[in-house]
Order: sequence, then C-alpha cells, then structure tokens
Amino acid sequence: MGKGIANPVGTFWSAVMMLEHLGEKAAGDRLLNAIERVTADNRFHTPDLGGTAKTADVTAAVIDAIQGANT
Repeated sequence: MGKGIANPVGTFWSAVMMLEHLGEKAAGDRLLNAIERVTADNRFHTPDLGGTAKTADVTAAVIDAIQGANT
C-alpha cells in the first residue's frame, strides 16, 4: 500500500461492466478501448506484468486514451 505499484486495470474493467449494466454501452466501449490500448503498450506495464510503471502512470495513460477518443 502506498507504493504506487498496483495495477488499476481491474478497477477500470469493473467500471466498464458497471457502465454496461447501467445501459451506457458507448461509454463502456470507450473505456474498454482505452484499457486495451494502454495494456498493449509495454511502457504502461506495472510490476505484476513485469514492468516498472506506477499506478498513476497507467491511470494517466487511460485518461489520455479516453480523451483522445473524444476529440
């Protein structure tokens, strides 16, 4: 705890499922797309995936990917 090495992808994926359940499929799809793009990039792999990225790095990358999809 407090090390910034937790992989936030599971939390994001839970949000995708919640959005779908609430009938917000387009929003869920946009978030899932962002997750997939970020996960495919080795720069954003946290230690559990053999990388060195911090939780904040992955989160920022997912936010950037979502914002990029909205432009």
